[in-house]
Amino acid sequence: MAKTCRVHAVSLGCPKNRVDTETALGGLPFAHEMVDSPEKADLVVINTCSFIAPAVEESVAAILETAEALRELSPRPKLAVMGCLPARFGEELRQGLPEVDVWGLPSELDVIPVRLAEALGASPAAPTGRLASTPPSYAYLKIAEGCDHACRYCTIPSIRGPLVSRPMEAVVEEARGLLGRGASELVVVAQDVTAYGRDLGLKEGLKGLLERLLPLSGLKWLRLLYLYPSGVTDSLLSFLAGAGRPFVPYFDIPFQHVHPDMLAAMARPKAAAADAVVERVRRHFPQAALRSTFIVGLPGEKKEHFQALLDFVARSRLHHLGVFPYHREEGTPAASMGGQVRRDVKDRRVEAVMAAQREISADIMEGYVGTDQEVLVDAPHGEWPGLHVGRCWFQAPEIDGVTYVSGPGVVPGKMIAATIEEAKEYDLVALA
Repeated sequence: MAKTCRVHAVSLGCPKNRVDTETALGGLPFAHEMVDSPEKADLVVINTCSFIAPAVEESVAAILETAEALRELSPRPKLAVMGCLPARFGEELRQGLPEVDVWGLPSELDVIPVRLAEALGASPAAPTGRLASTPPSYAYLKIAEGCDHACRYCTIPSIRGPLVSRPMEAVVEEARGLLGRGASELVVVAQDVTAYGRDLGLKEGLKGLLERLLPLSGLKWLRLLYLYPSGVTDSLLSFLAGAGRPFVPYFDIPFQHVHPDMLAAMARPKAAAADAVVERVRRHFPQAALRSTFIVGLPGEKKEHFQALLDFVARSRLHHLGVFPYHREEGTPAASMGGQVRRDVKDRRVEAVMAAQREISADIMEGYVGTDQEVLVDAPHGEWPGLHVGRCWFQAPEIDGVTYVSGPGVVPGKMIAATIEEAKEYDLVALA
């Protein structure tokens, strides 16, 4: 192997997975450099997702396509697969994919780098610490692993295990490091950030953590993903309102459904009524940007259940919304429930929700035209010289629309003042 190992990495799924990828790569105990294609690499790492069937299919396809691309190379690069796919399918997966040289589970981030070094016969060197793969403007900060909720449709607890909060001092120290490398925004992530610290015996763990994070030098924006509805309390909101910037009033609250029958079927009866949560947030933050996700077509979902969801979307006017058809996942309680909904019905319901949201989003975006906004610049536009892709405070990275910005002084990583000139359904155009 070359003195410096060339590494190509693919991270599929959620931001929490991306943090795991960055952590594993940053822990490599040998000299390495990142390359942009598997054909140029000595080592290819694929971090997989297996939350729902399409994610499983995407992960398996990525492994097979990569293995095929590497097969004819000499010497053949080593192929490593980590993450949720091997955690969910275990030995069955390993037997079906003999092309994979190294396997790793989400719980094995501390030993995966050692396995990679052994597979490569690499010369030891000091680990570099977490390796950033996001643009210079932002970084994800994972504060907990796993989940204690028992939603009947969800595979996460069986894959990732119960809630395990990271020690507060470790989170703060990592945040300092990310800011020290130039990030302006920290996106705090967990399966449920409002649950942070419960397993550590902390009564208001998230509040205590934020009291440590918000004053950190260099932090301009702090964003929370994702908040369980019942965790969005008056106490938390009052604290956040009093804290002010760098906290941005962006609330990602995955309601999943709004009808009591469906919430009960999902085993989310403690999720709190969606209307009450939205009203509570807007009472503390009148200009808040809200995002949510919904599942349609859960077994037993009738027309009146779906209509209740559609009516909520119309009246709540969320900034951002994601909707997914229910997938019958093996091993979950919902998979054996009666009243399974036909796929074509689920697809029509998805489209109905998104059609309603497109109009709402376009109207909300139009309301920003003519206003002055701070825009955090992420990257140059891939096709238009002089144009950059950035975000306003109400746009989370990778999941929401973007703000296209141009003008003097616009460079990646910088936060600039700009005027919104034009609005599209989900995106904005601004001039610095």
